[in-house]
This record gives sequence, C-alpha cells and structure tokens, in this order.
Amino acid sequence: MDSARIEETVEALGFEVVTLERGGGRRRPLIRIRIDRPNSPPGQSAVSVDDCARVSRAVREMLETEGGGGEDWILEVSSPGVERPLTKAKDFERFAGLMVRVRGYGPLAGRSRELEGTLLGLADGDGEAFALEVDGERVTIPRESVAAARLVYSWDKGS
Repeated sequence: MDSARIEETVEALGFEVVTLERGGGRRRPLIRIRIDRPNSPPGQSAVSVDDCARVSRAVREMLETEGGGGEDWILEVSSPGVERPLTKAKDFERFAGLMVRVRGYGPLAGRSRELEGTLLGLADGDGEAFALEVDGERVTIPRESVAAARLVYSWDKGS
C-alpha cells in the first residue's frame, strides 16, 4: 500500500486525509481512511456519505490499477467525526483556540499522561511542538511525545 498515492488520490477529489491506518490480517487486509474537507469548521464536517463513497471508489480503483489491492481488501472511508484527530502540524495551527485532549507516551509537560486544555497553536517555527493552556498555565508539548490528540466536542453546547 502506497500511502502517498492514496493521499494524492484523495486530495485530487478535494479532500484531505486526516488518518490512514492499515490493519486486518494477511488474508483480509484493512485500509481505514478518515477524510475531511480542508478548512471545514470543527465539529461540522462537510463530508457526506456520498463523498465517502466517491473517495472509496477512487481509492479502490487506484489500488486495483497499481496492484496494491483488490477484492480481498476491506476499505473503510469515513469523516473524522466531531472529536477530530489532530495528526499534522497544520492541524495544531488550524484548530488553535479550541479544546483538545492529548494523550502521551508518558507524562506530558511534567504532568500526567493525558492533558486537556485550550490549543494555543504551534510553539515553534518547525512544527515540532505545540502549546496548550492547561489550568491557566501555558505548557509546551513536543509532537513526538504525543500518542494521540483530538478535539474535544462539548455535547452540552453542541459545539
């Protein structure tokens, strides 16, 4: 599976790849792709079921054409959901000002392994770290120490 070719195929349709995971077994490999429209508002993904079907058809065709897939592949394409994962440096800029939950491989910023706070954006010019406001204090977190980061959806407010 060529991740770069899958991303090119998705981007050619006007979407961005949020996550791309490979799993399953040798007999039934799985490709799971979460897509979004660039610059869509958080929690209001503009990705429809028809969009997912269109992307799925295009990726399947690309895999079959290039010999990287076929009928044995399980291909899942979905929106990122309201608690969208943050995976790329640009995500940490794009969603600045919003609440995020970050889980680390170990303690983050000398605190716990999981932090929740307001995303302040990238902390440096190269995108290797981002800043959070946690309990009124600014903390800097290296992206390499993060196992997962995602938006926090406020179910009470609907945003």
